[in-house]
Parts: sequence; C-alpha cells; structure tokens
Amino acid sequence: MIRRIVPLAFDSFGVRSMATFIETDDLKVLIDPGVTLAPVRYGLEPHPLEWHRLDETWEAIKQYAENAEVLIVTHYHYDHHDPDSPELYNNKTVFIKHPTQNINRSQQERAALFLEAIKGMPKNLEVADGKNFQLGKTFINFSKAVCHGTNPRLGYVTEVSIKSNSEKFLYTSDVEGPSLEDQIGFILEEKPDVLFVDGPMTYMLGYR
Repeated sequence: MIRRIVPLAFDSFGVRSMATFIETDDLKVLIDPGVTLAPVRYGLEPHPLEWHRLDETWEAIKQYAENAEVLIVTHYHYDHHDPDSPELYNNKTVFIKHPTQNINRSQQERAALFLEAIKGMPKNLEVADGKNFQLGKTFINFSKAVCHGTNPRLGYVTEVSIKSNSEKFLYTSDVEGPSLEDQIGFILEEKPDVLFVDGPMTYMLGYR
C-alpha cells in the first residue's frame, strides 16, 4: 500500500516547486527535489517571507532526499532539480527525463550540466520516458514526454505513476492543466486513487 504522500514544497507553500515524497510498503521515492522563487511575479520581487519559506522548504527536501531510495527528475527547470546539490543523488536510484530527446535548448543545456554534476554518484541512473519499472513490490510508470503546457515552448516533462498493491498515486509535473490529449490520456489510463495535478500559471494570464 501507499503509506505516506508528503507534499514538501508547492506554490501554495510560498515557493516554486512540486517536490513530493511517496512511501510505499517497500520503497521511498522523492519526486523533483528542487525549489526556487520567481524573480518577479505580478511585477513584484520576492518578499522576505518568501526567502524564508525557500530556506525552510529546501531543508525539508534535503532531509527527505537523504531518506529516499529513489529520486525522480521529471524535467530540468530549477524548481524541479538543483544541479548545485549533486550529493542528494549519491548512492540513489535516479530516474530522469531524457536529456536530449523531446527537449528544448534551455532544458537540454541544463540537463547536460546536471548529468555532469552527478556523474558517478547515483547507484543506478535510468532515462525514464515512457518506461515502466518494478522495484520490489512497487511499480513506477512514466508517461512519454508531454508538453510543459499547451505547446513545446517551455519543453517537455514526464508524468509519474506509483503503484503499491492496489493503490496508485499520479503526479502530473508541469503540464499546466492538463489540456492536451496525451497529458490527459496517461491519467485516464493509470486511473490513480490520488492525483497531484498542477494548474496554469495564473501570474502569466494575458501575457504568455
């Protein structure tokens, strides 16, 4: 069964992130161990309280990363991974979005930097797009690469489904909706019991 689902850092926590910890009967998984602040939102720079929340949530992410056996990076925006903290991935099984396929230039450059930073650290490193994995009694399924939003301008992400016994959790990553058939299709095929789904970037409405 899925014993715990712990949201570690989200927009509703005052930061940019979707870091989530999942514990099944036999596996501990941390999805997207990163957190940032937007340099400007609604024309405003981050408030001191936001910087404080950034520090708090990052400390929580690091603690849960140390306890996790599996780390997942669904794409290479800095609110979903931190290339300056490669030690998080030491001796872990790591699943990543494909670093060179279905990816825009910005994320491809960041992926290369990230892979260089963690080189030799993970116990096992797997490109995950569209693949299924079994670790003990826990099953982890990844969608194929789907758009980060309604078009590929911001690149692509992988959605993640984690199943233990008859319970299933699904994490959309940054699909911003979901709005496209392949984003929705993975959710409908997986039929999750619990769904963490992100929404559109409201601070960019009418602008992007």
